[in-house]
Amino acid sequence: MQLQLVVIFTGIAAVVGLGLGYGLRVLVSLGKRGSMELEIKQMMLEAREEATSITNEAEEKADATVLKVQKELKEKEVTSKRTEDRLIKKEELLDRRQTDIDKEVENIKEKISEIKEIRDNAEKIEVQKQAELEKIAHLDTDQAKQSLFAIIEANAEEDLLVRMQKLEATAGERLERRAQEILTTSVQRLANSVASDVMSTSVSLPSDEIKGKIIGKEGRNIKAFERASGVEVIVDDTPGSIIISSFDPVRRQVARVALENLIMDGRIQPARIEEMVEKAKQEINKITKEKGEQAVYECGIYNLDPRIVMILGRLHFRTSYGQNVLQHSIEMSHIAGLIAGELGVDVAVAKTGALVHDIGKAVDHEVQGTHVEIGRRILQKFGADKSIVQAMQAHHEEYPYETPESMIVQAADAISGSRPGARRDSVENYLKRLQDLETIANSFEGVDKSYALQAGREIRIFVMPENVSDIEAKNIAREIALRVEQELKYPGEIKVNVIRESRSIEFAR
Repeated sequence: MQLQLVVIFTGIAAVVGLGLGYGLRVLVSLGKRGSMELEIKQMMLEAREEATSITNEAEEKADATVLKVQKELKEKEVTSKRTEDRLIKKEELLDRRQTDIDKEVENIKEKISEIKEIRDNAEKIEVQKQAELEKIAHLDTDQAKQSLFAIIEANAEEDLLVRMQKLEATAGERLERRAQEILTTSVQRLANSVASDVMSTSVSLPSDEIKGKIIGKEGRNIKAFERASGVEVIVDDTPGSIIISSFDPVRRQVARVALENLIMDGRIQPARIEEMVEKAKQEINKITKEKGEQAVYECGIYNLDPRIVMILGRLHFRTSYGQNVLQHSIEMSHIAGLIAGELGVDVAVAKTGALVHDIGKAVDHEVQGTHVEIGRRILQKFGADKSIVQAMQAHHEEYPYETPESMIVQAADAISGSRPGARRDSVENYLKRLQDLETIANSFEGVDKSYALQAGREIRIFVMPENVSDIEAKNIAREIALRVEQELKYPGEIKVNVIRESRSIEFAR
């Protein structure tokens, strides 16, 4: 019985528990539902506010964009309007100018017609006048010329006879003087082999086969060498040697060194030739510096600027009247020092002035002016003492004697130059003529470089192809020939050879 009651109470308790649990669950579910609805409503409110804010912001941006676009459109409309107005004005201006041009063309045509008519009338009047003159004189043009010549011949017959007698009297004297000059020149050339000793250099060859390489195919190598060095290469039948000829001793030495290096190298071609010539120029510059330093050391002068010493060394390759200018200057320096010591004046100034007295001759073919004036400018430019400049500038009496040292330098120059066998006048005149030829050629616009060759019988001129056309090259040749005829005196004729050569060089990499 009790067990049944327990079971009944237990069942009732289970039912009541279930009911209470269900009721509590319902209550909890209702509470959660109310809370979720509140959250959803809150989220919806926030979403509406955010949407409203975004919409307002978008509307504001859209309004601003519309205003900006409208403003830009207005500005473009104004700019287009202005451009259109300017174009209209330009068209009107062009129309007016075209109208004026048409009027001018019509006026010119009318004037041309008037000029033609006037010229035709003038020609007709000239013909009528000539016909009337022939009618009045009863002579045509040829008859009038013959009559005039006869009158002039009759009047000038006596003057012509006197002139012929004078020519006959003086012709013999001129011929005899010319014969004496020829004999004197022949004797001098036989006594001193000036041309071969002074104007040419012989280069020894290991074999005669190398001559073919030097000449090259169709003379290409020898032409390139002559152009790069500015000398004339003479390849004759003389075994084992060729001759380099040039009036400029520096060019000749450069050419000799370059040719010897090419023979040793064996690769003789235009590109290699140019490279060797440049290398030879550097070697000659080194020799020039050494010769200048040796000269000042020998004379005991130690206060000269190195640049003056460098220019002084170039005189080693220069001659004056057949006398080496550097040796002449060294000799003068010693003589001037002895005289200055005897007279009790400044020995150093006298020796230095004598050593540099002809320094202008080192560059007188490149710079205008006498060698004295050029030398003064060189010394002043490189800071030489004023007393040295005064000592050297008066040795040809172009400037007054300002110091005792200037008189000593002039006396030393006379002593060194007047000693027996020191100088040969014909060589100096010959060199001057060749230098004058190059000076005339280089004075023309467009000329790159020029060389006097074949003892002055040819002047070879290289022009810049980008500045001078073929027709202009012919004109330059003619103008140079006329200048030479007018300004120089020379025997025989001189060939003016203008060369215009262009090169196109590219590199494949």
